[in-house]
Amino acid sequence: MTIEKSFGPIHFLPAVNSGRYPNSNSVYVEGACILIDAGADLNRYRQLRAGPGIRELWLSHWHEDHLTYIDDLDGIPFRQSTLEQEPLAKLESFLDWYGIAQPAYRDYWRANLRDNFSFKPRQAHAYLHAGEIINLGTCHVEVIGTPGHTPGHLAFFFREPGVLFMGDYDLTRFGPWYGDRDSDIDQLIASTQALREIDARVWLTSHEDGCFESPPGKLFDRYLAVIDEREGKLLDYLRGGPRTLDQIAAQHIVYRKPREPLAFFDWGERALMGKHLDRLMQTGTVVQAGRSFELAD
Repeated sequence: MTIEKSFGPIHFLPAVNSGRYPNSNSVYVEGACILIDAGADLNRYRQLRAGPGIRELWLSHWHEDHLTYIDDLDGIPFRQSTLEQEPLAKLESFLDWYGIAQPAYRDYWRANLRDNFSFKPRQAHAYLHAGEIINLGTCHVEVIGTPGHTPGHLAFFFREPGVLFMGDYDLTRFGPWYGDRDSDIDQLIASTQALREIDARVWLTSHEDGCFESPPGKLFDRYLAVIDEREGKLLDYLRGGPRTLDQIAAQHIVYRKPREPLAFFDWGERALMGKHLDRLMQTGTVVQAGRSFELAD
């Protein structure tokens, strides 16, 4: 089990549930009293509110597992990327940004977001801009735009202690998520490589252990290799002839076996495979004929 750790004024707050969805790790900045993301540990947040306090909440991006306990932080102003105001402003926009189209799946997600993530329309009091450097008193933080996972995903480099919080570029064995309507595989790869080049001393992420005190170079390699592995399995399947997205999803390339609820896992399988198909069609490797996809001649 990961324990809370401090690196100068930067505190890594591990999530309950071993940092797995529907939870996510947080960062707390001592002195400035800033919390980044709200999916870690309700009891720890309540301790922080009691003292030394939480003055602001910053969001790395708009996904629900980074908002899990946001209701308990009501009254605390929050900041987010200027690019991601829309999904937090309206429930239907949230679903649209995920690209969830099937009515039954939308019904599931509406209930899930309300019941388990306290979704209600929210508006930031201020915004974070990629490239800005903010003096927090105890250190300076560079706000880094890292699109691909989401369009406005932000990472945070705390310069003086050399701590890099990479958010959902989490280096887990599952690999990257790029299934949203506006996710982009190639942007995600570029953002991951850019994060890898930052001269950090500590690397923090949103999920699982999420705290690396030595260069995680091999983990970066493994993380990105998942993209090639998924795409390779998809191409192998298409060598057998034209396939519909229904048939491709039934191969469970991402999740490896059938899982419930379908509104989560079947939708996710289709979303990720759809991104690979889009990418392969852009390069001319795959063509679409009606509802089927096949390798180009």
